[in-house]
This record gives sequence, structure tokens and C-alpha cells, in this order.
Amino acid sequence: MPERDDWLPHLLVLGRVESEDFKRQGGGSSEPREVDRRAHGERLRTELDDTLRRQDTHREQSGLEELRAQGVIVTIESATNYLLKIDSLEQRSRHTKTPKRPKWLLLSVEPATGESPERAQVWVSDEYRGEFLRLFENFLERDTPRGKPRNRELVANIARIRATTLQDLWQSAGEPTTFGVHWWEIWLRPDDDAFEQAQRFAESAGLQLVPSMLRFGTRYVVWLRARWDDLLVLPFTSVPVAELRRPQFVDTVEDLDPGEQREFVRDLAGRVVPAGDDAPAVCLLDTGVRRTHALIDGSLAESDVHSVVGLPSGDLCGHGTQMAGLALFGPLDAPLLDAGQVVLRHRLESVKLLPDTGRPLHDPSAYGLVTAQAVAEPEVTAARRRRAYCLTVTAEPEKTPGEPSLWSAAIDAIACGTDISRSPGGIELLGAPQADAARLVIVAAGNVGAYERDYRSNCDLSPIEDPAQAWNALTVGACTELIVTPSDPTYAGWHCLAASGDVSPHSRTGVAGGGSKWPIKPDICMEGGNVLISPANDIAQRHPLLSLRTTEHADDHALCSANATSAATSQASRLAALAMAAYPDYWPETIRGLLTHSADWTPTMREQIESGTSRTQRVQTLNRYGWGVPDVAGVLHSARRAVTMVTQDEFVPFEGPEYSVRRFRNHQLPWPADILQDLGAENVELRVTLSYFVEPSAARRGWRNRYAYASHGLRFDLQRPTESTAEFIRRVGREAAREEAGGRLSASSSTPIEWTIGPNQRNKGSLHQDVWSGTGADLARSGVIAVYPVGGWWKNNRHKERCDREVRYSLLVSLRTRQEEIDLYTPVAVELGVPVIGTTMIEI
Repeated sequence: MPERDDWLPHLLVLGRVESEDFKRQGGGSSEPREVDRRAHGERLRTELDDTLRRQDTHREQSGLEELRAQGVIVTIESATNYLLKIDSLEQRSRHTKTPKRPKWLLLSVEPATGESPERAQVWVSDEYRGEFLRLFENFLERDTPRGKPRNRELVANIARIRATTLQDLWQSAGEPTTFGVHWWEIWLRPDDDAFEQAQRFAESAGLQLVPSMLRFGTRYVVWLRARWDDLLVLPFTSVPVAELRRPQFVDTVEDLDPGEQREFVRDLAGRVVPAGDDAPAVCLLDTGVRRTHALIDGSLAESDVHSVVGLPSGDLCGHGTQMAGLALFGPLDAPLLDAGQVVLRHRLESVKLLPDTGRPLHDPSAYGLVTAQAVAEPEVTAARRRRAYCLTVTAEPEKTPGEPSLWSAAIDAIACGTDISRSPGGIELLGAPQADAARLVIVAAGNVGAYERDYRSNCDLSPIEDPAQAWNALTVGACTELIVTPSDPTYAGWHCLAASGDVSPHSRTGVAGGGSKWPIKPDICMEGGNVLISPANDIAQRHPLLSLRTTEHADDHALCSANATSAATSQASRLAALAMAAYPDYWPETIRGLLTHSADWTPTMREQIESGTSRTQRVQTLNRYGWGVPDVAGVLHSARRAVTMVTQDEFVPFEGPEYSVRRFRNHQLPWPADILQDLGAENVELRVTLSYFVEPSAARRGWRNRYAYASHGLRFDLQRPTESTAEFIRRVGREAAREEAGGRLSASSSTPIEWTIGPNQRNKGSLHQDVWSGTGADLARSGVIAVYPVGGWWKNNRHKERCDREVRYSLLVSLRTRQEEIDLYTPVAVELGVPVIGTTMIEI
């Protein structure tokens, strides 16, 4: 496979395929018409002979001896209400030992209209001109075995043969612009030297030619900037011109005209198999959704469309419909261009959270309550359905970036299963959280306000917006792999602002805010698009080629582009719903952990992360990228040499008077110790993710205290290779007490094991993850992971109303090696009693 830098943009060229099984556009009969054989045949033979001579004269008068054509182009017109036998208008030599050479070639066919007959442009080789003439002579002089004139099907339906002009090669709608300098799209026959001939023509005439060519089937396409009069000589040169068009730089489906887009949407809609009513859903908290869109209506029932801002509940703004397409399909380019069936595993729900343009906006202080109301709407209609809430609405931070706000606290309360209401002080928690009411809320990090050439610094200096700092939410930033530039020569000299695999220029990050005690945000990144910048520093913020194709609210078949962190968040919500469909017993905490756990840094991200000389610097970079980019395969599957173990557990962390007894959980994992031991000094990667939800504090006054906002905290630690179980337990207890007392934790491993960020940096928020690389031999002796609690406001609260409450968590542990022949999966599966029979993939 070529390197990414060698990839070229794809151009979609459509509507030029024709099947003889169907009636051709324009209508008419393909049966040969009745004509006076002698009169008709002699007239056409004379017309053809005169036309060929006239074209020879034009060719000689072109003045381009070095570009003199080796054939001529003629135009053949059909009789009214009849069709040409176009398959006879292309023929090649029958050489067996040498490459076949064209005798005459069909360049293009223009269908009949009310004003003009069907017309075909045919290139006739000088070498085979006599043979082409004999087609008409044989009509006059020779019969078939049935006594009919030879070549009757071709010749009888021809009304006229004439010289071809440049106008005859024009294939775009409307008339060409014959004044001024313009770009022209020239379609060439696939001669071996086609591009070289076009270059020679441009050089001889002093014209600008785009220095690249597209090969598409039986045609080459080039782009030339010229006046119409500069091109009049083209049909008489060696440039193998077949068609001339108005440039349509089709880099994406969105670049097609609306009619062609609709055909693609109709085709895809006919191939979609919606998920059942009981399937998981992405619930969009947005501007509403156009439910009747052809790609959405089968996946969004009328009963699943809600509003907390009154009627109408549909989408008048467009943002919600754009997010719906991405949440259901991901970027639409691939499914639109595919031909196979698309079987969906999840559905959509919509709650209109934002009022239409011109209507009063919500009071910012009420965002938390409005969000809670929006979350409750679909739960009344479909209480048993599992769902991921997708929130792409953000606002400027209330005060210090990263600090909890009333809105982010509401998100945390919603996620942990606590009902909320307004109170004079802001938010009131109604009762204790209910684990079986926990919710997965996926929130956008927010978008930058302006763009700068130094996009990375601009993103880092733009702190994440409210409520992306919510502890229990999965926060999504935007990155980009879109680095190709448009084929439109208007953008010659422009380049993509962000490098491949880097942060998207649209995305805010957590680098500039949060301080030392607030969570690392964003958690993950997804594709959010790139921007173009000109040599003069002009910015093109939303070019289709650098954005994501999705559904549009204008009509039921419309397409458009979306980008930035909204698009990224919608795609992450889709992954969450797919995971829910694949693993119906997984909790919301587990799904959140799984998306983060399966994420990986791109090479660009990894270079930035690993260039940090300290763990603190790595965390700074982590606040830009999160844990990287998850994909469907990583979220849904393990592999032979990359096994993921998932544990869901619950326990009472503190018991007894004044919570004096600390409990913790010791996980004896089904460690493939023998396999790891055999690896010896070979490198193995261990990834650990601990995901749980906290109950937020209702009062802002205590948030400066590290343990005043969250109800509790959990931590994980790995048994050292040299520790006994008893030594490990004692050390875990000391670490928990030391952290609550405000001290720094000790290194949690011996020298050979290197954590990426370490316990002092990872233990923030309610989602903790770290990665270490070490030898297989060291890891073989470290198969125990402890999960232990640290205090929060539950423990520090004098009233003890949360005494003896269970907490639950998800622990995800992965082992990975680069040794292709190593199987880590099977020994773990065998120990767990899970049969391993080949490879089972979950179809998406």
C-alpha cells in the first residue's frame, strides 16, 4: 500500500454508464426505418466523403503540424423518432500478435430532445478511413443472407453526417461560455500518450494545464484554463479529445448536482435494513430531526420524536438532522458508494433541546434542568430501551475552565441515575442515585471561535466548553485524517491546516484549563474535519472534501457536510450504540470505558505524547487528544494477540462507624502467565481502564476541596512482580490513606514497568486509564489488580445519609503484543470456560 502522502483525491464521475437493455434517454425506435436504399445510401456516402475532406482541410489549416491528428471526428445524427445503432460506431482491429488498434471510436452520444435528434460523435482513424466508408458502400451494394441491405440497422436510421465542431463535443448542461478565460474539463480517449499530447497542446498555445490527470474507465480527464476560441482547434489536433465539459470538481457525493445526489440517497435507502424497535438508540439532544428523510425515517419512529421547547418538534435549523445521519451511519460516503445491504444495529431518538431561530433561548442557569427534562422524555416512551445520549450543545464556561458548573453537575447527576430539580441555590438532588437508572451521556468538547495558522496552539488556548467538563460524561474532541486538497484549480496553492492524525483545527481542548484536580478532558477524539488555508492566510472553514457527508434537512433526499466536535460526538455516540447492541449486558459505565479503552493514538498524537519528558507534560498533551481515536473493530472485538477482559463489579467501599473500615476488591485475572513467561524480554502492553459514576455535590461552595465534589473515588493498582499478596494489600491501604491526606502516591511498580502517566496523573475524575510497556516475564508475575476507594463527600458528610451504599464500577484490562504468532486470547478464554472456535465477527 502506498504511503498516505501518495494518496490522491477520488473524483466521482456518474451518469455516463449506459445499458443496452434499457430504453435510451430521449426515446425513439431502435428498429431500422424504411428508406429508399439507393437515394439514402448515396446521399450519406457523399456526405461522409465531403465531411472527411472538410475535416482534412481544417486539420491542415490548424497550423500545429507537430500536433496534427491521426484521424478525424465526424457527427452522425439520427432520424426523428429513431435511435442510432451505436454499438456499430466503435470497432478495433483484430490483430492477435500486436495490440488492437482503434479503427473508429464512439466518443459521446447526445440523446434526442424536442429540438434536436440523437447525435453521436465518432473518431475515425486515418488508417481505417476506407473501411469506415465501406460501411455505407456495403449498404448500397451488398445484401445479407436474408436479402436485406448489409448494415441496414446502422445506416437506415442515420439522417445526416456532418463535420464535428468544438460545440458538438460539449456535454454539460446549457451553452458553453464563449467569452473570457475559464477552466474547461477535457475528456480524452485513453491513448498511451493522451496526457503528453494535452501538455504539448497547452505549451504550444501558452495555456495553463492542471499538472495531474484522472483515469476513469475508458477516459482520461484533464483541466485546461483557456478562452473558448483557444480550444476551437482541438478537434483537429493529435489531442485525443472525446468530450468537453464545464468543470465539475467532484471530490465527494455532495459535489454532484441535486438530482444525482437524490439517486444515490434513494439507492442507499433501498439497501438499508433498520434495526428493530427494541434495539439500542442514539438519543440526539439537539435542534430536532427531519424524521421523514429517506435515510432516517425507518430508524426514527414518530413516537420517538420529542421536544422540550414546544412545537414544531422537527428540525428547522438543520444541525440535528446532520447529526442524525452521522449517529446512524457514520460518514455517508462509503455506504452511498457501496452496493451491498446495510444492516443497522441501532435506532435514533430525538429531543428538540434548542428553540428555532427567532425564539427565546433558554436561561443559561436552566440548562441543567432543561437537559434533565430532555433526558426524561424518551424514557417515558421507551423505558426499556438502552440509549446513548448525544449532547452537541455547549456554552462558554461559567467561571474557571474545567471547574464544575451547574450544567455539568446536572450531567453528572443524570449519568449516575439521580433525579434533579431547580432550587434557589441552583440544582437540587432528588434522592440517592439508582444504579439501574444510570445513563451514558456523550458530550462535545466545543469548537474554537476563530482559526489561526498555528492551529495546535489555537486549540490548546481554547478551553473546553460547558458542560464538557462533566466527570461522568464521555467527552469527545475532534481530530482529523482528512488532508487531501480539492481538485478544483481555484484552490491551487492552498493546503490543509492540520497534519494527518492531529487535532482538528475546529476543536477546543483541555490543555488551557482544568488545573491539577479536575478530570483529563477530552476522553477521546473522532474525525471532525480539517480546514484549508491559502498562501495569503485565507481560511476555508467548511469545504466538503474536508468535512463529513451526512443527511440534510432541506428535503427528504438532501445531503450536506458536517464537521467539528458535533460531528465527532455523533460518531462516538454511534460507536456506543453499536457496543450496546453487541454486548447487551454491559452497563453505561462499561460502554464509556470500552470506547476509551479501545482508543489509540495516531502516529502524530503518539509522537506528541511520547515527546514529553515528564508525566506532567504527557498529561498536558493528553488533554489535547484524550486517549486517541476508537474504531468499530477496536470497540467490538478482541484479537488473538490483543485480548480485552471486562469485569463489572459492585461493593460497599466504607463500612462501620465514621466509615472506619475501608473495603477494596482484588481481581485475580485469568492471566496467561505461561505465554507471557515464554515471551521473556519481548515487549507486552498492558492497558487498564476503570470506569464508574460519581454522585456530584449539589453546592458550589465546596468544590475547591478535592474530595467535596464527587461522592467517592475509586483507584486501581497492579501487584508488583516481587510482591506477595499480603504485601500488595498493605501497600494499597497505605496508598489510599496517603491520597486522602493529600500526599503524592508512590510509584506503583518496580523499574521494568513504565506507566504512561502514572497514578498521580491518572487518578482524576471518574474514568481512569493508563498504559504500560514491559517485558512478558515481568508481567507474568503481576496478574492481580486491586480496585480500592478514596473518600468523597459521602464519607465526609456528617449526616451519613449515604452510609453503606454500594458503588459499582467496570474494570477493563487488555494485553497486547506485536508478535503475530502469539495467541494471548485462547488461554484466557479456556480458563474462563469460553469455547474458542475460529473467529467470530459481529456484523456491522
